[in-house]
Amino acid sequence: MQDALVEKLMDEVIRKMGGSESSPAPAASPAEKPAARTTAPKACNLTEFVGTAIGHTVGLVIANVDPLLHEQMKIDKKYRSIGIVGARTGAGPHIFAADEAVKATNSEVLLIELPRDTEGGGGHGSLIIFGAEDVSDARRAVEVTLSELDRTFGDVYGTPAGHLEFQYTARASYALNKAFGAPLGQAFGITVGSPAAIGVLLADTAAKAATVVPTGFASPGNGGTSYSNEAIFLFSGDSGAVRQAIRAARDVGKQVLGTLDPAAVVSSTKPYI
Repeated sequence: MQDALVEKLMDEVIRKMGGSESSPAPAASPAEKPAARTTAPKACNLTEFVGTAIGHTVGLVIANVDPLLHEQMKIDKKYRSIGIVGARTGAGPHIFAADEAVKATNSEVLLIELPRDTEGGGGHGSLIIFGAEDVSDARRAVEVTLSELDRTFGDVYGTPAGHLEFQYTARASYALNKAFGAPLGQAFGITVGSPAAIGVLLADTAAKAATVVPTGFASPGNGGTSYSNEAIFLFSGDSGAVRQAIRAARDVGKQVLGTLDPAAVVSSTKPYI
């Protein structure tokens, strides 16, 4: 008992003197910890600015396109207004989102280009331009595209070693027709794998898993992928068959991509197919 009392008194003396190397410092309370340095995105008050979305995506609108730009971009002069969607990462998600925008608005897709990007990864970014006679339609097309991206990124999976992408629609419209030659009004899907070797396996898996109608295949050197390190399989058919083909390819792709890097192969948002 006496030893315990002496030890307690000694601890109290050491505490009042500032502690010692043998006395652990008390943990800082949450209020005492330095705040993490975060920088919020800057606000933009330009009338041309519509918004941003996943994939470092920006949406813009030009109410009255300058006649000189009309001429240089070969835009029909009846389209006084254009909506613009551009992204560093994502091509399929943006095109499928734009397809929904075309269905929902009185606009037309004038241009779809896939720059070599993915911010250093194996795939694409995107540039999509909508044309409309009224600025409200152009703006609405951009808004719909941005709002759809959280869904269309649901079956995009990325790791430091590569990426997988799967997209599906029950009814293809003009954006998918323009970008991929998708039959209008039919169910349509794509499988994408990077490195391209995985994409080839995904294509074969999808073709064997269900009765689908191939509409295209893109690889690094055949002009369909901007020389990016991926292979893309495009197909249409019965809605159930297209979904079945995609799901089979997705299961295989996640297993193979997982062997290249210890990082987990997880959805960018929430799978939807």
